[in-house]
Amino acid sequence: MHVDVVKGTSIAKLYKFNDPDGEVYKLARIGIPVECLLEVFSDRFIEVRESRGNVFLNEGINYIWMALNGQSITPFNSANSYIGVGDGSAAADPSQTGLQGTNKLYKPMDSGYPTISGTSMIFQATFGGDEANWTWNEWTVANGPSDNAINLNRKVENLGTKSSGATWILQVTVKIT
Repeated sequence: MHVDVVKGTSIAKLYKFNDPDGEVYKLARIGIPVECLLEVFSDRFIEVRESRGNVFLNEGINYIWMALNGQSITPFNSANSYIGVGDGSAAADPSQTGLQGTNKLYKPMDSGYPTISGTSMIFQATFGGDEANWTWNEWTVANGPSDNAINLNRKVENLGTKSSGATWILQVTVKIT
């Protein structure tokens, strides 16, 4: 007997820069690749954090089925996709419908995102020096700027505390194999 198994997962990369004049932020938002930013601003680069896995939320999975069924939906495209970050630490559960913390911010995609590569979709948003300055304990990919949008997934992990003058670029690759 042959059984097909479909697996969904994510890889998140968080690039942290000291950016008191906002130059990294401006360039990232217009779509300059992270690799170029790392080259040009190597003296401002703090670290990159990589993590794997997430919980696909029921509302996100149901949305995929609605799209496949031809229902009218708001797509996860450059005009509608957001990455949300928050300070919530409640364990991720498929029944959740967004970020769980008190402090949260949903940012639209950087120019050129999301992209599709093979069986992956890559989302990227940049958070500037005066945005989301708190402990990042959770993140999500959504098709709107709030918990009321459809959230595809949620990951709970402490990514550090963002402070004023720092620019953080969160890149999330969602992969179905």
